[in-house]
Amino acid sequence: MTTTEPSWDFYKTFLAVLQHGSLSAAARELGLTQPTVGRHIDALEQAIGAELFTRSQLGLLPTEAALDLRPYAETLAATSAALLRAASGQRGNISGTVRISASEVIGIEVLPPILADLQERYPGLTVELSASDAIEDLLQREADIAVRMAEPSQDALVVRRIGTIRLGFFAHRCYLDGRQRPEQVADLARHRIVGFDRQSAYIRVMLKRYPVLDPAKFAFKADSGLAQIAAIRAGVGIGLCQLPLARRDANLVRLLPEFELPMNTWVAMHENLKSSPRCHVTFDALVAGLLDYVA
Repeated sequence: MTTTEPSWDFYKTFLAVLQHGSLSAAARELGLTQPTVGRHIDALEQAIGAELFTRSQLGLLPTEAALDLRPYAETLAATSAALLRAASGQRGNISGTVRISASEVIGIEVLPPILADLQERYPGLTVELSASDAIEDLLQREADIAVRMAEPSQDALVVRRIGTIRLGFFAHRCYLDGRQRPEQVADLARHRIVGFDRQSAYIRVMLKRYPVLDPAKFAFKADSGLAQIAAIRAGVGIGLCQLPLARRDANLVRLLPEFELPMNTWVAMHENLKSSPRCHVTFDALVAGLLDYVA
């Protein structure tokens, strides 16, 4: 008996249900009706011969079969998106979609004016920005171009080193009012410190070099760099901030200027995209904008 190959749309629906835990939420995201989403899931279950979700008070819970299927469905979704971006950029003029991956802070605080200028020059260009501290795989085309804080080690990439973004300690003037400012790193023990909740590879290196950055002593912890910056701006306490970013706010006061943390920065893309006009101009715009930001 011949088995009918499931539609790609079924896997897209499957991922949406996985992410949202209900047929109704998946339907809203996909612009489908709830019965259609249900039919997609039923058809996929029939095709693979296994149940994908079980109902509970918390919503639809994935079965072991669903969890086994998930990475393949995510790869299929990334490939489908990359195929669409490649197809949209085959015209001679600079148009189509380019997907950029960057950290939260860079993606939200630094890149928007660079991208605004880029799209003003090329109105046919569509930008997808993935602002996340998770590293997307350029070789698997999860993104076209990435701004990285760790040197890309994969082959088949075009890489441009931007330079070093320096971080220092800052606090809002409202926090410092009536408080004695720290004159040496040890004085931070008398203050509320804003810091990280989870330890990335970069943070673990920092902890070895600067044991004063002890997460156990932080008064405010967040795994989001944006949340930490927001807390510093709100006067919660003293925290680390990129120097060029802090200079934009006259109310942020730099403390312990002798203390700096370096954060090396690169822009990278797959070498196969060098001939893509939309990726070429976007890569150059990111390099120029970030060089200006670092300088």
